[in-house]
Amino acid sequence: MLEVENIDAAYGSLQVLWDVSLKVSEGEMVSVIGSNGAGKTTLLRIIGGLLYPRKGRIRFFDKDITTARPTVRAAHGIAHVMEGRRLFPQLTVEENLKMGAYLSDAWKKRQETLETVFGLFPRLKERRKQLAGTLSGGEQQMLAIGRALMMRPKLLLLDEPSLGIAPKLALMIFDTIKKINELEKTAILLVEQNVYLSLQLTKRAYVIENGRIVLEGSSEKLLENPEVKKSYLGK
Repeated sequence: MLEVENIDAAYGSLQVLWDVSLKVSEGEMVSVIGSNGAGKTTLLRIIGGLLYPRKGRIRFFDKDITTARPTVRAAHGIAHVMEGRRLFPQLTVEENLKMGAYLSDAWKKRQETLETVFGLFPRLKERRKQLAGTLSGGEQQMLAIGRALMMRPKLLLLDEPSLGIAPKLALMIFDTIKKINELEKTAILLVEQNVYLSLQLTKRAYVIENGRIVLEGSSEKLLENPEVKKSYLGK
């Protein structure tokens, strides 16, 4: 479904990614792990269309989207939940959710999708008339993910969904991410600071260091990898 091939990326003269390749199949959940500054967020920005690569290409369902605008990628089925949530604080929960259904096909099915989102995040249903800016950090993250789901995406890009959230709520969000993948059959590419939870949640993973993919394989095997244990699990 998604193929990232030999990507180089930079911010001005500062190169951040070198020859990065990865794949995500339909309905698959894959994680990208690495230390802060390794290039994880830049990789998601490249896939989402917020940054264009210097070299390489990106294909989605065999269509070359390397230079496509973010709106075009969204129309193809890629939704990006960025770090920091980026909500409309003065709009209600329900209004924020409906903002996610801006594509024509998604708008036609907005009520059906809204009920699906409320089923996944009951807390959002309880607060549907509450202003987004008054929600807790965990509730805002639920809303950011819910808004992306209103697009009815084929691929969901998640950047640090547990960042700044109480552990209990973070576990609840991870459980829901698993349900989104299993019940809605949405493919997920996850960047997450909690390496242990990330590898437990996904089937396959890539390790990125200093802008390069240095390891890849099943999440189960990476959990047992001595370098991963030493660098990211404190073992």
